[in-house]
Amino acid sequence: MNKFALTLIALGAATVLGGCAGMPSGGGDNPFATASFQTILKHDFSSKGQAGLSRLKQTDEAQSACSKYGYLGKPMPEALAKNIESKALERVVYPADGQYLGDWKEGLKIASDGKGMQWNDKPGTPNGGNCLACHQVVPNDPSQGNIGPSLVGYGRLRGSSAVILKYTWARIYDSASFNACSFMPPFGAHHILTEQQMKDVMALLLDPKSPVNR
Repeated sequence: MNKFALTLIALGAATVLGGCAGMPSGGGDNPFATASFQTILKHDFSSKGQAGLSRLKQTDEAQSACSKYGYLGKPMPEALAKNIESKALERVVYPADGQYLGDWKEGLKIASDGKGMQWNDKPGTPNGGNCLACHQVVPNDPSQGNIGPSLVGYGRLRGSSAVILKYTWARIYDSASFNACSFMPPFGAHHILTEQQMKDVMALLLDPKSPVNR
């Protein structure tokens, strides 16, 4: 599991602990901003390898808003959600050469690989996407996840029109473009996957020869 997913789990656990310890005023409705929660973070997290403490800081509007609403199960104001989604979509960087599909075989390796961005991984080495942790990607594999929607038959059911290519790319690049508080890692926006890796995952989803579409 990559660092992004691990951090989400750790933050969720820390939120529960913060609630048990009591959350003094000062953070409003956002438990991530309370003094008790920040104390837990400083006490339980340390910098190690490439995993620095900067990973604990909320750096944009979406993280703060989703901590206040979406991740706590509270409905987010529609205008705020639409604003977050539109800004995320505006920041999507599409392939410089206009080519969206790479090698589906490499894409399958990336989707199956959960290594990368952890403290003991060598900085600069390619990361995995760990897609199978949350999605069913290929048929008849009981080891796949079901947190996210099944991707089996993705290209066969949707085709590969220009609209589908751009939509799928944006989903992988930053899923907040369509769901403000998506739990899917922003693979492109946070530089988890390279452009070529994203092309390979795109091919896995859309190439007719891919096991996804057989």
